[in-house]
Formats: sequence, C-alpha cells, structure tokens
Amino acid sequence: QVQLVESGGGLVQAGGSLRLSCVASDRFFNINGVGWYRQAPGKQREWVATITSGGSTNYADFVKGRFTVSRDNAKITVYLQMTSLRPEDTAVYYCNMRTNWGQGTQVTVSS
Repeated sequence: QVQLVESGGGLVQAGGSLRLSCVASDRFFNINGVGWYRQAPGKQREWVATITSGGSTNYADFVKGRFTVSRDNAKITVYLQMTSLRPEDTAVYYCNMRTNWGQGTQVTVSS
C-alpha cells in the first residue's frame, strides 16, 4: 500500500491560482500513472487530469488550458498547477495511483 498525501489547497478568489502536491511514500509511485480527481459537495467524484510514468498528460475538457499536471520523481511528487480558477472548481481534490487514494485537499474559489 502506497500512502499518498495531498496538500496545497486553500481559499482563493476567482481568477487566482493554486498548486496542489501529492507526495507518495514509495518510489513505486514513480513508475505508475497518477490521476487527479475532485469531488464537489453533493456531486460524484470526477476525473481532472492524469500523468503517465513517462510524463504524458491528459485533461478533462473543463480544465484544459487552465490546469497543468507534472511530476518530480526525485521528490516522489505529482503536482497540479491550477490557474484561472472559477467558483465551480471548488471541491476536494484527490490524487490516485492504482487503488491508492490520498485524503484530499480542499480548494475553495470565491466569486
């Protein structure tokens, strides 16, 4: 079991930016794809972005051009850089690797 810990969430005004981090407990993380998901109150968890072990990325349409996922294998960390934030981006953000999930970090965007 790989432990994942997200951080970097907070309260930001619309149009602002945040960078989320997902730190893993094991370097097995580095040879796997990692996904970011989010869950808003009263809604189902939805996929946001993925980065493969080789660094290829994919994004949900609603974040394309605004969010960027990257990884630093030396730090066993995956990042989600979020810009041009909107109130509808308010959610708990989770990272995922295989069956492993972090505890989530709250992102709140005020209008």
